[in-house]
Amino acid sequence: MRFTYFVSVLVGLLFIAGCSPSAFISREAKSNILHTTELENAHVGIAVYDASTNKSLYQYQSNKYFIPASNTKLFSCYAALKYLGDSITGIYYREDDTAIYLLPSGDPTFLHSDYSRQPVMNFLKSSNKKLYITDKNWRDNPLGFGWSWDDYNSDYMAERSALPVFGNVIRWTQERDTTQKNIGGEFNNPVSIYSIPELNWKVRFSTEPNNSMFYVRRKKEENEFMISEGKEQKKTQDVPFITNGVQSAIELIQDSVGRPINLITTGVINKPFSSSIKSQPLDSLLAPMMHRSDNFFAEQCLLMVSQQLLGYMSSAKVIDTLLKSDFRELPEIPRWVDGSGLSRYNLFSPEDFVWLLNKMKAEFGMERLKHILPTGGTGTLSNFFRDGNGFLFAKTGTLSGQVALSGFLYTKKNKLLIFSILVSNHNGSAAAIRKRTEAFLQKLRDQY
Repeated sequence: MRFTYFVSVLVGLLFIAGCSPSAFISREAKSNILHTTELENAHVGIAVYDASTNKSLYQYQSNKYFIPASNTKLFSCYAALKYLGDSITGIYYREDDTAIYLLPSGDPTFLHSDYSRQPVMNFLKSSNKKLYITDKNWRDNPLGFGWSWDDYNSDYMAERSALPVFGNVIRWTQERDTTQKNIGGEFNNPVSIYSIPELNWKVRFSTEPNNSMFYVRRKKEENEFMISEGKEQKKTQDVPFITNGVQSAIELIQDSVGRPINLITTGVINKPFSSSIKSQPLDSLLAPMMHRSDNFFAEQCLLMVSQQLLGYMSSAKVIDTLLKSDFRELPEIPRWVDGSGLSRYNLFSPEDFVWLLNKMKAEFGMERLKHILPTGGTGTLSNFFRDGNGFLFAKTGTLSGQVALSGFLYTKKNKLLIFSILVSNHNGSAAAIRKRTEAFLQKLRDQY
C-alpha cells in the first residue's frame, strides 16, 4: 500500500514537472526552432523571462555571444530615452551684436523629409547676423567600426556627422512623361531627373545603351554622381553623400539660409554655447528609428547622447561610459561598437537583451515602449506576427547569416514575457527562420 502511494506521488510529481513552463518551452523550442532544417547548422540562443514573477522560464545558450544586428538599436534607444530629454536639441549657439556662433548637436532630423517643422532652419533665417559654425565637438569617423566599405552607396549606410542635413543622403528621382505613346507602346517622351536638395556637385550621365533601371552611383571618395536612366515611369533612390565634416552640410543649406555660413576653428569657439534650439519631440525620432530600423537615426542618437554626457561626439567613448555606468550590471560584458548594429563586431547575449528590456520597462514604462517598438504586422514586423498586433512588441535584427528578435510578449492569461532569440551563422532564409520564431512565440502566448 505504501509502495503504491509512493508510485502515485512520484507519477504526479513527474507529470507536474513535465508540464512546467521550462519543460513546455523547451519542448516547443526544440520542435519549432532548434531541431528544424532551417537551423540545424546554425548557432541559436534563447532566453525567456516572466516579468510578472521576475523569474527566468527558459534558457538555451542564453549566455553565449551572438552578432545581434539591429537588436543593437535597443541599447541606443535606452541611452536616448535616458539622456536626451523630451525634445531633441537641434543646435547650440551663442550670439553677440553682429554674429551667431553655432555648435552642432548631431540632430538627424534637420531638414529630414520626415519632419515638416524645422525650428533650427527658422532660427537661422530669422536674423541677418553673420553665421559662424565650428565642429570642434566632433571626435568620430563618418563610417562605423567594422562597417562594410562596399555598401557606401546604399541608403542604409549614410555617413555619421556633427551636422546632418537631409538625412545625409541625396534623393534622386526619375519621372517619365507618360501622356503619349508611340506605335510600339513604349513611352517615348522626355525624362526628368532631379535631386533633393539641388546640387552644385559633379553629375554625369551614363552613355551605356539599353539601361533598364534607373540607378545612381556616387564615386567612393568624392561627391560625384553617375546617373543611369531607366525605363521606369517613376523611381526614387537615396544615395549617401560624403559629409567632409560639416563642409558638405554648409554647401547644401546656405542658399536656403540666405547668407554664408563660415567654418571657424579658433577664437570665439572656446567660449560656452549656452543657448540652444529644440527641434523635435524625442519619441518622434525613436519610433521611426525602431519601426523601420533606421541605422542613421540610431547612430546619431548615440552621438547626441555622447554630446550630452561628454561634451563632444564619440561613439566609442560614450559606449565605454555607458557600459561602466548604466549597463555595468549586464549579465555578460558585450562587445559593443556602434549604435545601429551594422557592424559584425558587435557581440551580445540573449540574457543581455532580456536584462535591458526589463530595465527599460522599469524605467520608462510599457505604454511608452509600446509606442516606440513595432508590434505585429507593423514596421519591420509587417510580414510577421500579423495576429500579434497589440500583444507582441519587439525589435528585429537581420544581417546575412544573422537573425535576431528581442522584445515583449503578452500571453492570453495577460502575463508579460520578455524574450530574446538570436541566431548566428545560418545559411538559409531569414524569412523561414522568422516563421519558426513566430510559431514558437505563438505557442508561448497560447500556453500562458
